Amino acid sequence: MPGKNVHVVPAEDGWAVEFGCKADRTLHATQDAAIAAGTERAKRDKVELLIHGRDAQIRERNSFGHDPRNVKG
Repeated sequence: MPGKNVHVVPAEDGWAVEFGCKADRTLHATQDAAIAAGTERAKRDKVELLIHGRDAQIRERNSFGHDPRNVKG
């Protein structure tokens, strides 16, 4: 589903990588495994990876797509 961001979120039995909707996801035993899988998918789809903590708040974002911002540094 290109164009949809990838989210790493806490799940019942570990961590999940969600692609656009909760029904389209993969489950992983650890957050590190989910981040690795999410990074691979975000790079392939050229979208943003959003990593959530156990409190469901976004704690990190990585962009692997076109970044239209013109930011120096």
